[in-house]
Amino acid sequence: MLRRNLDVLQSPLDAVGVISTDVFDTLLLRQPRSQKSRMMEGEQRFARLLREQGLRGNVEELLQARLMAEKLAYRALNVGGGVGEVRLTDIVERQLAMLGLPARLRDKRIDIEIAIEKNSLYANGPLAMALRQHRQAGIRIVAVSDTALGADRLSELINYFHGPGLVDAIYSSAELLASKRSGSLFSAVLASEKVSSSRLLHIGDDELADHTVPHRMGIQTVHVPKGRLRRLATKADGARSEVMRSVQRRLRRSGRSRISILEDQTAFGREVFGPIVAQFCLNIWMYARQAEAQSGTLAFCARGGVGIRQAFEHLVTRLGLPLSLRRDNILVSRLVAARIALESRSPAVLDELAREFAGNSFAEVATFLGGGKYTFPPAWDAPFSSSRFFDTLDSPAGRPVLADVIEQNSFFRRHLDTMSDVRDRVILCDTGLYGSTQRLLAAGMPERRFETIQFARCNYKGLSEDHFSKLSGLIVEDNLYNPFKVETVILRYWHIIERLFEPSVPSVRMLSLGSDGIVEGNCGNIAYGKIDASAGNPLLGGVLDYIDDLDDGAQVMRDIPAAWVRLKQAITNPSELDVLALGVGLRSVDFGRPDTINILNRTDKASIAQQLRSVKSHLWREAAIARDFPRLKSALLPVIELAHILRGVSARFQR
Repeated sequence: MLRRNLDVLQSPLDAVGVISTDVFDTLLLRQPRSQKSRMMEGEQRFARLLREQGLRGNVEELLQARLMAEKLAYRALNVGGGVGEVRLTDIVERQLAMLGLPARLRDKRIDIEIAIEKNSLYANGPLAMALRQHRQAGIRIVAVSDTALGADRLSELINYFHGPGLVDAIYSSAELLASKRSGSLFSAVLASEKVSSSRLLHIGDDELADHTVPHRMGIQTVHVPKGRLRRLATKADGARSEVMRSVQRRLRRSGRSRISILEDQTAFGREVFGPIVAQFCLNIWMYARQAEAQSGTLAFCARGGVGIRQAFEHLVTRLGLPLSLRRDNILVSRLVAARIALESRSPAVLDELAREFAGNSFAEVATFLGGGKYTFPPAWDAPFSSSRFFDTLDSPAGRPVLADVIEQNSFFRRHLDTMSDVRDRVILCDTGLYGSTQRLLAAGMPERRFETIQFARCNYKGLSEDHFSKLSGLIVEDNLYNPFKVETVILRYWHIIERLFEPSVPSVRMLSLGSDGIVEGNCGNIAYGKIDASAGNPLLGGVLDYIDDLDDGAQVMRDIPAAWVRLKQAITNPSELDVLALGVGLRSVDFGRPDTINILNRTDKASIAQQLRSVKSHLWREAAIARDFPRLKSALLPVIELAHILRGVSARFQR
C-alpha cells in the first residue's frame, strides 16, 4: 500500500504547487513502541534528573500526573469544538505545577521527550527521496502535523533524521492552535503558502486528518496508512507496558499503610474524602486550564457546586495553581433548566417530567413548573401524561402557567448574561450523575455553548445519552458499579456525594429581580464567600482541613489509593461508625417539590421477614443490613457483592 502510493510521486506533478507531508508515521516512521511505553521511559529519565537535583522523583506520580493532564486537556479541547490544540509545553507545565515541581524544569522534560523520539523513530527514506526530487523541480515542500510539539522541535527531529533542507516550512497545530482534523490547519497552510486547494497535495497516514478532511476541502491527497503488523506490534508493546505498570503499582501499594482508625465525621472527611475531593479539584483545574484557550466561564451550579467551588478555591490557592478562567456560582437547578426546555417545547423535558412526576396530576406538575397559584378545571386532576402535556398547557387554563414559566426564564437569561457572552463556553460544574441540567439547558438554549464537568457520569435513568458528548465525569464514567474498579463504588451510594457538597440552603425554585436589577433566587445569595458550605457539615470540613494541609498534588496521589479502598469498605461493608459517618438522613426529592425521602427507613417494629423484604427500599442497602441484621451481616453483604459482580459480567456480554 505504501509503495503503491509513493509511486504516485514518481511522475511529474505539473498541477501541484505545494506538497505537504504529515510528520509522524509518514515522514518519520515509528519503531513498534507505544506512546505509553515512550511516556514511561520519559518519566523514568525525568525522575532520575529530579533526584540528581535533590527533588522528589517518583515515576508513578510523574506518569499519573502526565496522563491525567493530557487526558483532560484533550477532553476539554474536544468538548469545546476542537478549537486550539493541546501543547506539550502546557501539559508539562500542568504536570509540574500539580506536583509542586519548579517550572524551570519544563524545557528539561521536553528535551527528554525529544531524545526518546530520536530513539523511537526512523527516516522514511523513499518518501524523502521523492520529496527532494520534486523540491528540485520547484515545488515547495512543507511539513504539516497535528502534534503537541512546536515547529522548532519538529524541525529538530526532521533534520536529525533527514538532514537540513528537506522542507521549506513547518506548520504545527500546537503552534498555530489549529488542527488538520478540523481543517483549520490546512486553511492556514493555504493562506500562508498563497496556493489554491487544488494545487496542494497532502501525504499522510491518518484517514480522517490526512485524507477525508483535506479531500473535502479540494486538496489532493495520498493516503499512506500504517501496516497491520506495525499496528499490532505497537498495541502489544502498549499492553506489555501497562502490565508492567500495574505490577509496579501493586507492589508500591502493598507497602502503604492503611488509614488510621477514624473517630468521627471530620476525621472521615479529612482522611477518606480529603484525597478524593482533592483529586476531583485537580481534575477540574486541568480541564479549566485547557478551556482557557477560549473565552468562557466556569459556572458552579447551585447547590452542589457551591461546596465544590469552596474546595476548589481552597486547593488552587493552597497549591498556587494558575487559572485565569472566570468563575461564578450560577442560580440553576433541574427545575430552572426544565422551564427553559419547556418554553422551547423540547422533547427532552417530557422525558424528565415523565420520570419525575409519575403518579402526579397535570395540575400538580403545572404548579411545580409555574411556581404560582392557579385555578384549574377538573380535567387537570387526571394522571399526568407527558404526551399530552404541551397541548394541555396551550389550553386557556395553562396560559397563566406558561406566562410564569416565560417570566422565570427571562430572569435566568438575564442572570446568565451577567456572567458570559452568548458565544462563550459555559462550563457547568456539578456533582452528577445523569446531567439533566446540561441536557435541558442545551435543548432549550441551542444558541449557547453549555458543557458540564461533574464528579461522576452515569445513565441510571436509561434515557437518551445524546448530551453525553458535552458531559464529563471527572472521577467516574460508568453505568454500573464494578467491584474491580474501586472508584465506581460511589454509584452504590451516590447520595453521600450530594450531601458532601451541598450547603444547607434550598434548591433554586424561583428567581426574582432585586431592587438593584440583580437576579436573586429563593436560596439567597450563593456567591462565592457568602455561604460556608462546611457549616454543619463535618465531612466537608474535614476535606477542607486536608486540602489546607497539602504540600503538593503528589501527596494527593499517594493518599488516593488507600482513601478509595477505605471508602469502598465503608459503603459495601459498613461498620457502626461508618453508618454514623456517612448517614445523610433525609434527602430532598427536589424538582420544585418539598418532599423528602429517608436514606434508611425505620423498620424497628417489623418482623425479620418484613425487614428482609424491605432492604431494597433503602437507598443505602448495605447500611440497612448492617443496622438491622448485625449477626447476618457477614453472610448477607458478600451475597450483594456477588450479585453486582454477576450483573457487571452479564452487562458486558450483552454489549
